[in-house]
Amino acid sequence: MELFFAILILACLPSFVLSNFQGDALYALKISLKADKLTSWNQNQVNPCTWVDVTCDTNNNVISLSLSSMGFSGTLSPQIGNIKTLTSLSLPGNGITGGIPKEFGNLTNLTTLNLENNNLSGEIPTSLGNLTKLQFLTLSGNNLTGTIPESLSRIPSLSSLFTGNHLNCSINSPPFCASEIGDSGGSNGSKIGVILGIVGGCIAILLLVALSLVLCRGRNSGYKREVFVDVAGEVDRRIAFGQLKRFLWRELQLATDNFSEKNVLGQGGFGKVYKGVLPDNTKIAVKRLTDYESPGGDAAFQREVEMISVAVHRNLLRLIGFCTTPTERLLVYPFMQNLSVAYCLRDLKAGVPVLDWPTRKRVALGTARGLEYLHEHCNPKIIHRDVKAANVLLDEDFEAVVGDFGLAKLVDVRKTNVTTQVRGTMGHIAPEYLSTGKSSERTDVFGYGIMLLEIVTGQRAIDFSRLEEEDDVLLLDHVKKLEREKRLEDIVDQNLNKNYNIQEVEMMIQVALLCTQLSPEDRPAMSEVVRMLEGEGLAERWEEWQHIEVTRRQEYERLQRRFDWGEDSVYNQDAIELSGGR
Repeated sequence: MELFFAILILACLPSFVLSNFQGDALYALKISLKADKLTSWNQNQVNPCTWVDVTCDTNNNVISLSLSSMGFSGTLSPQIGNIKTLTSLSLPGNGITGGIPKEFGNLTNLTTLNLENNNLSGEIPTSLGNLTKLQFLTLSGNNLTGTIPESLSRIPSLSSLFTGNHLNCSINSPPFCASEIGDSGGSNGSKIGVILGIVGGCIAILLLVALSLVLCRGRNSGYKREVFVDVAGEVDRRIAFGQLKRFLWRELQLATDNFSEKNVLGQGGFGKVYKGVLPDNTKIAVKRLTDYESPGGDAAFQREVEMISVAVHRNLLRLIGFCTTPTERLLVYPFMQNLSVAYCLRDLKAGVPVLDWPTRKRVALGTARGLEYLHEHCNPKIIHRDVKAANVLLDEDFEAVVGDFGLAKLVDVRKTNVTTQVRGTMGHIAPEYLSTGKSSERTDVFGYGIMLLEIVTGQRAIDFSRLEEEDDVLLLDHVKKLEREKRLEDIVDQNLNKNYNIQEVEMMIQVALLCTQLSPEDRPAMSEVVRMLEGEGLAERWEEWQHIEVTRRQEYERLQRRFDWGEDSVYNQDAIELSGGR
């Protein structure tokens, strides 16, 4: 028995030691930040993975720390540099003082470091150049001084924001240096924002701006980061987060012919989408958001846009850039020449071929893979909340591209659902989301199931024309009825002219019905949906579903018989009326 316990202790020791040193580092940060409000950060509680705002992986490695706008007034602890599994460290909007510890350069797995809007001072440590995986470095709104380190230029995919500091560019500074420090005096609304550069002689300020622009463009010709200037008040300075561009309002205004109604591609819950053409003849789609207000204003919107932009997958719509003004928020995407799945199913012009069955299958699988990526490979996970055929676009090869993701809510990985304003389209909204306002990945799964039915039938999720023949206005109820009656051929889009595989149709209907179960816990995850569409595990899940569905239907019919007095009963209406108030 003693040997057993000894082996057990040895087996658990690595995990204990791991949690212990991570807990020590985080507790040291709590003390240095004077973060008394972090009551769950208990030194006697060994495993920090249970602490609020700390995210761990399955091996109890701390991978993310997010403490935004919590009013801290202390300093950063160098011991954080010991947690080398960290991929995201975010402490914006606090009152943190002191310098950035050079030990942060030990966090070699870090992809995001956000310390903006604090009171940090001193120089940026050159050790940050060791963070070769770093993608986002946000240090704006501090009191940092000195020269931006040359070492940052060695990080291949780095996008940085240093505005609002007192930094200088040296001859060996990173190529984005000039664009990032050009707004150090931007807090004064009466000044025109300028880009600092090395120019010869003393010139009027507007000439300085123009010349600096030319010099920066010439020096950075091998890079895709671009710098533009415009008059403060109408639009902000154009910057770039890696591949993500910040457009000027006038650029998008001209591209869309002043947002002409003739260029409207569609309209949804987030606003209208306009077709546009840039000066280099690049076709774009501009989404003009109608509900853009968010806590934190412009900075919060930019951070959310950056988070969306790093979700890169072949079945997700790539974000090109954005534009913000005091009254506008716009997102810029590539134009999809084949428009949406809904358009190709229901709104095609005469003579244009309908989507054939092989393409529909490819669209179903591609959409599932895109949603799987959002749910299971993004940190924080992204819930779409409006999955439907109209939000799945088709590229030039008719590959599915999921659009409008991330606009509703970026959901923290530690929360199963979040109460928010209900977003979506009737007929596609999961019942629990409609009744409680709580969304999760499984609300997307429900919407995806309805979209599968759209693909198979070519019909809308709600169709009141069916009232003429039956009571099933909802597409889901209509398909369930036909499936029970084994009338699969009556389910399929008649425009396919029977050019489909009936076994594949049956499989897709089964997946759709599994995805649209009443209880969110019963619905499969999107990764399981992908496997089922690829032919793995569907039979077992379908057999289980049929058993549950038969039991539910029998109970419903029993209750219906209990309250059914019959059509010939003369006292039905009287009984109902008498039961009311007098």
